[in-house]
Amino acid sequence: MRPDSHASVVARPRRADAKAGLANGWSRVVAYVALTKPRIIELLLVTTLPTMLLAEGGFPPVSLMATTLVGGTAAAGASNALNSYLDRDIDGVMHRTRRRPLVTGEISPRAGLVFGLVLAVASVVWFAVLVNPLATALTALAIVMYVVGYTMVLKRRTPQNIVWGGAAGCMPVLIGWSAVTGSLTWAPFALFAVVFFWTPPHYWPLSMRFRSDYAAAGVPMLPVVAEDVPVAWQILAYAIAMVVASLALVPLAGMTWVYAVVAAVLGIWFLGLAVGVLQRARNPRPGRKLGEMLLFHGSITYLTLLFLAVAVDPILPM
Repeated sequence: MRPDSHASVVARPRRADAKAGLANGWSRVVAYVALTKPRIIELLLVTTLPTMLLAEGGFPPVSLMATTLVGGTAAAGASNALNSYLDRDIDGVMHRTRRRPLVTGEISPRAGLVFGLVLAVASVVWFAVLVNPLATALTALAIVMYVVGYTMVLKRRTPQNIVWGGAAGCMPVLIGWSAVTGSLTWAPFALFAVVFFWTPPHYWPLSMRFRSDYAAAGVPMLPVVAEDVPVAWQILAYAIAMVVASLALVPLAGMTWVYAVVAAVLGIWFLGLAVGVLQRARNPRPGRKLGEMLLFHGSITYLTLLFLAVAVDPILPM
C-alpha cells in the first residue's frame, strides 16, 4: 500500500460527513423558513409597500421601505411560527398541513416556540429603533391579535374565527402608512376594510375544499358547521362590502380615475367568481370544488392587482 493511501481512505469519510453535516444544516434552515409560512408573508408585503407609496404620494426613502418590509417580514414570521407551535396538534391531523416542520419533527416544539418568541421581540425592537412609536405599537398589536386573538381564542371556538381573527392580517396597511407618516387617516382604514372584507371570500372557499380536514381536526370553520348555500351567500356579501371599501378609497385618498377603473373592473370580476360559487352551491354538480379553488386563487390575484393599482396611482403624472 502506498504511504498516502491510508490518509485518502480516512479523508473520504470525513468529506462525506462534512457534506452530510452541511446538508443537514441547510435542511434545518429550510425548516425554520417554512415555519414562518413565507407564502402568507408574501401577501402581507403585497399590501404594505403600495400603502407606503400612497402615504408618501410617491416613493418613500428606500431605507424606510426596506426597514419596514424587513421588520414586517420578521413580525409576520414570528406570528406564523407561534401559530404553528400552538396548532401543531391539529396540523398533524389535517392532510394539507402534515408536512409542517413541527409535525414532522424537523424542529422540536421548544425550538419552534423559542424561535417565534425571539423573532417577535426582535421585530418589535426593530420597529422601535428604526421606524417610529406608532408603527411599533401596531406591529406588537398585530402579533398579539394573531397569536392570542385568532389562534388561542377564536380559531377553535367560533365559526367566525377567520372573520375577526383575520383582522390581524389587515394590520400591515396601518403599519405601512404609519411608518411613512407617523399617524393614521381614513385612507389606511379604507385599505384595512378592503383586506378585512377580502379575508372570508379568500379563506372560506379553501375551507369548503378541505372541509373534512377541518372537521377531523375539530376546527369549526363556517363551511364545516353550515351548508354550502348559506356560506356562499356570506362569501358574496363580504365580496360586495370589499368592493365598496375599495371604491371608498377614491374620495378618501384622492385616487385618480385609473385606480377607480381598475378597482371597479377587478371588483366586477371578483363578484362574478363569488356568484359562481353560489350557483354551484345551489346546483351541485361535478367540478364544484374546482369553482371554490378558482375563487381562492382568484382572490390572491385580485388583491395583488388592486394593491398594484394603489402603488401606481400616486406616481402617475397629474
